[in-house]
Amino acid sequence: MRSPTGCLPIIVLGLVLLVPFFLANALLVALGKLGLGPASSLVAAAAIFVGGAINIPVKRIEQERTVEYVPFQLFGLERFVVPMRQRSVTVIAVNVGGGVVPTGLAIYQVVRLAGIDAGLVGLTALSVAVNVGLCYYFAKPVEGQGITMAPIVPAGAAVACALLFTPEWAPPVAFVAGVLGPLIGADLLHLDDIASLGTGMASIGGAGTFDGIVISGLAAVLLTPGLG
Repeated sequence: MRSPTGCLPIIVLGLVLLVPFFLANALLVALGKLGLGPASSLVAAAAIFVGGAINIPVKRIEQERTVEYVPFQLFGLERFVVPMRQRSVTVIAVNVGGGVVPTGLAIYQVVRLAGIDAGLVGLTALSVAVNVGLCYYFAKPVEGQGITMAPIVPAGAAVACALLFTPEWAPPVAFVAGVLGPLIGADLLHLDDIASLGTGMASIGGAGTFDGIVISGLAAVLLTPGLG
């Protein structure tokens, strides 16, 4: 009996086309668990998607280093080494959809929690501090790419801290820790490492060397139970 392999490409194509809808639905569900209404969730989701294409340059890092150059290598005179200075420039940018928008949402959640109970702010800060430390430890500089880290690290730590410290308000606390953890621990605290990695531009929250802010924040919310 022959297997219906002719249907496989159609099935795969259908699943690929459905992926954006699944992601959009997950984003709206996560934003809803953060206390946003349907209209506000749509606006925030649109800002994340559209803003993902916008990078705002905030800093230029110039570095000059000495490299060895062998001008007579073809003639068998490899011992003659000429030192040369090589200058590189790295532009630090902030991605609107992956950096500015989630940070604004995190600030909104902190203000919201402060209005409910001032003690929640301290517990949220503790969750953020734990995640910052873990992100700083696990984030690794990679030549030609920038600072890399698996998104499961900040997301998992944010969920664990939120459920441990504030189980009744786990979603907003997990989101704040999931966003600010990689932003501060992986990105800002590793700025000094970027210039030596040879990247032309490092976009905080962009689809390049600083992935994980939006992913870890939203994943943390989706992994936590709803508010009671």
